Amino acid sequence: MGLQHRKGEECNGPETISTAGSEIPSSSEIDKRHQSKDSIFFRDGVRRIDFVLSYVDDLNKEWEKKLERRKEFESNLQKAGLELETEDKKESEDGKIFFVKIHAPWEVLITYAEVLNIKVPIRENDIPSTVENPLDCVLFPLRLPEKVMHPEPDYFTAPFSKDKQELYLINDESTFFSPSMRNRIVNYILTRCPYGTEEGKKKFGIKRLLNNGTYTAAYPLHDCQYWKKASDPNCDSERYTLYMEWARFLRFYKEQPLDLIRKYYGEKIGIYFAWLGFYTEMLFLAAVVGLICFLYGLFTMDENMSSKEICDPSIGGEIIMCPLCDRDCEYWRLNTTCESSQYSHLFDNVATLFFAIFMGIWVTLFLEFWKRRQARLKYEWDLVDFEEEQQQLQLRPEYEAKCTQKKRNPVTQEMEPYLPLTSQAVRFCVSGATVLFWVSLIIASMIAVIVYRLAVYAAFASLMENTQTLQPISGLLTPQLATSVTASCLNFVIIMILNFFYERIAIWITDMEIPRTHMEYENRLTMKMFLFQFVNYYSSCFYVAFFKGKFVGYPGAYTYMFNRWRNEECDPAGCLIELTTQLTIVMAGKQIWGNIQEAIVPWICNWWGRRKARNNPENLYSRWEQDHDLQIFGALGLFYEYLEMVIQFGFITLFVASFPLAPLLALMNNILEIRVDSWKLTTQYRRPVAAKAHSIGVWQEILNGMAILSVVTNAFIVAFTSDMIPRLVYYYAYSENEDSPMSGYINNSLSVFQISDFPERNEPKENPENFVICRYRDYRYPPDHEKKYLHTMQFWHILAAKLAFIIIMEHVVFIVKFFVAWMIPDVPADVKAKIKREKYLTQKILHEYELEKLKERLCQGDKGATEKEFIATEGRMELSRAM
Repeated sequence: MGLQHRKGEECNGPETISTAGSEIPSSSEIDKRHQSKDSIFFRDGVRRIDFVLSYVDDLNKEWEKKLERRKEFESNLQKAGLELETEDKKESEDGKIFFVKIHAPWEVLITYAEVLNIKVPIRENDIPSTVENPLDCVLFPLRLPEKVMHPEPDYFTAPFSKDKQELYLINDESTFFSPSMRNRIVNYILTRCPYGTEEGKKKFGIKRLLNNGTYTAAYPLHDCQYWKKASDPNCDSERYTLYMEWARFLRFYKEQPLDLIRKYYGEKIGIYFAWLGFYTEMLFLAAVVGLICFLYGLFTMDENMSSKEICDPSIGGEIIMCPLCDRDCEYWRLNTTCESSQYSHLFDNVATLFFAIFMGIWVTLFLEFWKRRQARLKYEWDLVDFEEEQQQLQLRPEYEAKCTQKKRNPVTQEMEPYLPLTSQAVRFCVSGATVLFWVSLIIASMIAVIVYRLAVYAAFASLMENTQTLQPISGLLTPQLATSVTASCLNFVIIMILNFFYERIAIWITDMEIPRTHMEYENRLTMKMFLFQFVNYYSSCFYVAFFKGKFVGYPGAYTYMFNRWRNEECDPAGCLIELTTQLTIVMAGKQIWGNIQEAIVPWICNWWGRRKARNNPENLYSRWEQDHDLQIFGALGLFYEYLEMVIQFGFITLFVASFPLAPLLALMNNILEIRVDSWKLTTQYRRPVAAKAHSIGVWQEILNGMAILSVVTNAFIVAFTSDMIPRLVYYYAYSENEDSPMSGYINNSLSVFQISDFPERNEPKENPENFVICRYRDYRYPPDHEKKYLHTMQFWHILAAKLAFIIIMEHVVFIVKFFVAWMIPDVPADVKAKIKREKYLTQKILHEYELEKLKERLCQGDKGATEKEFIATEGRMELSRAM
């Protein structure tokens, strides 16, 4: 103990272990080797550790400068009222790290609770709870114990005021402010505490000290180990409860303890898990409907007339198709695509239309019901009057440091740093050019994948034709499918590589812009990252859905990319199955890779960091060292979680008409995602600093935009990518068989080309069976017609039907969406009533308190308390009741 004290004086001065006047036992009263260090209290066992700073005392050229910064910073922390206690590096597990433990006494807490406008209890809530749900008995297996779901009673609350302490329900000063409130207050002080002047500028804030290496870490403590309760009876062991009831995968079917999450981690993390849970619940309905549509396709597969005709040897076996590439590809029989045409029916059937319309309405229901859920959480979590701007509009330390010029704020009339307009313009130009360059790089990579598709198709066709071992699966694995699968896998690899680099570029250019506030910083980074991810993940799907097979030309007059590679054709059964393949590979691959990154990587890093500590006795591996060895949940931790889910939301809405099972995949992933996120947050990461938020922020607007875009994309997929409209036109206008209206559709949808009309560039090298004509997928006049190879009237009828369908579907879905949105109020009626009731009762309690204080002053003969003041206070109470 003596050694520790002397070393602390040597490195930080005696003030670093000062206790600001509080009593602690002397070194003779504590034997540290017999005291469990798995504690969240100072050595006196009374004062709670609210925050921990760590540093390494390395003797390099910056050592003296860092020492002076630490002395000044810690001295100023003590002047702000915080109490510090230093753990010498000799006591640390690796013998290198100093730990500075910080405690906020009552006087500091009440001072900054008023500054931060923190709401605290004034009376227990007397509003009756809502009527019991008749399904409670059915849902009972999904419920968690009441103590876990609602760890605290429901109170009426009011912003804290030092002058009205007797008004609040303060039973115990040490527990009145929760640990998350305490670490939020201490973090507020740390981010604003000065540590000296350098280069003529006043320097302040723990973030700068972390960036320049003065400190290596700053974090609040978890309250116990996650796998067992704390031995200290004063500790609530909330981390253990969260792990046992929430973070284990075996609890996947249980509801989330949102109130406990909010109490332990703060409202910002709580609102994320509330949104993720609600999104997963709503996915259940979409997944069920999507599964029913898929099963419909599966059960009607044998009744599909198109695949029957393709598979029929007397129909599909007699139709000779034109080669799919120049020179090297051969003529082929239509029935070789039998299996792929059957599988295409799984997703390209009448249920596709129903599901596309259903998902357009489901998206609206999801967003509107989330607004209601969010409004209920705002009431329950005391966020009704919370203005995020109060927290977010404070200037970023980086902005203050880099902006040397100042001007007068028109509101506060104080001098503030600002960035000149010319500097802003230059920075935005550089930022925009960088973003444009990376988006162009994505488009270039997509074109490269398209070129790959065009270049290797002939190789796959030749390989499958000449390789005997592939003959048994040639019906299932066609050259088109092989090309599509390999191209999708290649595209996914490129996506992940570009993501890796762009994440760092996006942060760099956002830092370069020097956003003024934290809110501006997050919003700018969000838009950059989302724009990039949108183009990166969806560009290949947009290509397959809306471009592939649409600009092919016809035999003898094909269109070419860069005048070299012939454009791709769709399978005779349509391009929808290829879009499904693309969507499945990218979506499933992203989810699998995301879970590996989120769960396995942090676990390996923590295992590697703790490998030495496993050999030490538990009583020598302190709580602050255990948390120090965990991963950092940075300021952008939630940003990446939201981004991952919003990209997934795009997959299940923008292209869902091509893959009804997408919501089911998303549902299964999200059930895992909730537990993976909760597990890593509870077990693998340091405890984040609690932060407030009353909504999901800018992500709400992004989701609204994607919901509108999804209606358009799905209408175009049904019209131009699937074969539904051509089949309907044939059914109602061109069918000649009343008993079987769809018979003859395949023959009708294939045009005739005379092989002798092939130019040398396109003509196959071999024609062993001396075919005279071949067929291709289009609606054109035959070679013996006066309008040879021009589009037939049926082509224009189909095009008109497609355009009419798009207009009708979009208008119908949009009308229903806006009607549903209008019908569903954003705030439930009972929540509105509760908010009004709570405001009224809170005002009444505050007014009664003021009246009592005024009466006391009158009784004590205070001349300042006049009778008119008393009457005015009573009148204000009456007015409040009337309102």
